[in-house]
Amino acid sequence: MSNSNLTRRGLMKTSAIAGAGLALPTIFTASSASAFTNEPTGGTVTLGFNVPQSGPYADEGADELRAYQLAVEHLNGGGDGGMMNTFSSKALQGGGILGKKVEFVTGDTQTKSDAARASAKSMIEKDGAIMITGGSSSGVAVAVQGLCQEAGVIFMAGLTHSNDTTGKDKKANGFRHFFNAYMSAAALAPVLQKLYGSDRKAYHLTADYTWGWTQEESIAAATEAMGWETVEKVRTPLAATDFSSYIAPVLNSGADVLVLNHYGGNMVNSLTNAVQFGLREKTVNGKNFEIVVPLYSRLMARGAGENVKGIHGSTNWHWSLQDDASKAFVKSFGEKYGFPPSQAAHTTYCQTLLYADAVMRAGSFNPCAVVEALEGFEFDGLGNGKTLYRADDHQCFKDVLVVRGKENPTSEFDLLEVVEVTPAAQVTYPADHPMFAGGELGKCNPGA
Repeated sequence: MSNSNLTRRGLMKTSAIAGAGLALPTIFTASSASAFTNEPTGGTVTLGFNVPQSGPYADEGADELRAYQLAVEHLNGGGDGGMMNTFSSKALQGGGILGKKVEFVTGDTQTKSDAARASAKSMIEKDGAIMITGGSSSGVAVAVQGLCQEAGVIFMAGLTHSNDTTGKDKKANGFRHFFNAYMSAAALAPVLQKLYGSDRKAYHLTADYTWGWTQEESIAAATEAMGWETVEKVRTPLAATDFSSYIAPVLNSGADVLVLNHYGGNMVNSLTNAVQFGLREKTVNGKNFEIVVPLYSRLMARGAGENVKGIHGSTNWHWSLQDDASKAFVKSFGEKYGFPPSQAAHTTYCQTLLYADAVMRAGSFNPCAVVEALEGFEFDGLGNGKTLYRADDHQCFKDVLVVRGKENPTSEFDLLEVVEVTPAAQVTYPADHPMFAGGELGKCNPGA
């Protein structure tokens, strides 16, 4: 039995859609003009949720899965409807998608590209998934996005922050709601300049894969433009758990800022090691030594504990936002699971609603109809303010949050505070920006 089937059965027992059967994939011939991969013909439609249930990003994966199940519940008319009630588009009414009950299968990406592709392939070929979503690694997202393009299904990316996902590796069948490394740098750099000045020497530790590379490039370019000097750039393995050997050289480098281009468990461990080495108590070049985490999350902050206090970074969304959509989502998620959602949960919930809404507005599950409905789509009411799904690259443009670790948290969830909401205009770049060059969006593939 496939891994996705095993995982699905375990989840189905505890979900609101327990006992539901799965639609089998339908085989079409090329002579069928309207044929497309896994066109649903019965009363159900199957979505594939492909998340890291093991590996360094497993915490994010678990929260993504919670949000996916909540989205399915809301789409099928259960619960309080969450952000369906605040979403500017009113196509979704809680009756499934085009009258078909939404079901799902899941898989474990293991935070490995090969495993993620195999899992997605199984969901498409064996389980009849018409849309794949998920991932908490840009390496995984890029790999699965390519597979979905080849298979003729839509890929609604989960947590992926590399510029490449909607840059050189963009695909017509792929869409990203989450922000990217360039946006983090564009939002964060002005705040860092105001806090720490223009005369700084930065040392970068970087996760050695596509996200780390583009995050390093983006934050280095943005800080150098305001006067900072980049002293060193060191790549670290994604599988690393002890970063002591990478932290030690920082002490004699002349740097007075450490930039941790790490995420998930990597960031928790590298920040912990940096604090253990006493970096935050040091004075270098007549300045207090500072640590910056360009991409933050509440889950990481919880893992790092006291060490995050006062450290700045950026995030896609935070549960403390007081707009109606964010409050609605926090209420729905909190009542179901007993704690507030992470940014990973938020973006995957949004992606599920955005896909379903596009199908409803298009009046078809055909991937090319969905692409047409999403390209250039402007919306509001999903917790990030007014947002554009740009047609040129399938990247969402919206406000970005600069956050810092709270000095006096009131709970294990109240660890970050928003210090600035950076408007979308400040983080928007031209589609042909050099950091995003090298790839072609291509044409939608309906498969079959």
